[in-house]
Amino acid sequence: MTSTARTTVQPTASHSLDTEGLEARFGVRVAAMLGEQVARTDPSVTERLRFAREQALAHAQAARRELVAAPAVTVVGRGPVAALARRTGWWVKVASAMPLAMLVFGLVVIDHLHDRAQIAAAAEVDAALLSDDLPPSAYTDPGFAEYLQSGQQ
Repeated sequence: MTSTARTTVQPTASHSLDTEGLEARFGVRVAAMLGEQVARTDPSVTERLRFAREQALAHAQAARRELVAAPAVTVVGRGPVAALARRTGWWVKVASAMPLAMLVFGLVVIDHLHDRAQIAAAAEVDAALLSDDLPPSAYTDPGFAEYLQSGQQ
């Protein structure tokens, strides 16, 4: 029986040098082929390409000059995070606490008005009971609830 062993090529320093040499030779060949094609191109095409290259360079230089000449614009104090990060005066702190204070005040007023409405309703019932001709013991009689229901119908 024969066994076949596979061998793998591990990249070494000499292998990477060979690769770099191949890449360099390929680059030289591509440059030579482009140089040959430039010699064969029509002069009008060559002139248009030269003019386009000069315009592109001029635009790039102008953009670079504007970038250097333009001052750096920094925006400070935009949004709620920046507002919290800044130092603020006492009036801003009071103004930011004002909605919470108004909410608490509103809840206290609502509670007070609700209590007054309950007291007024209970006072009405008490006044009706005391001004009625029936004695208070009649209200505890089980048949009185039936009498009230039949009187309403």
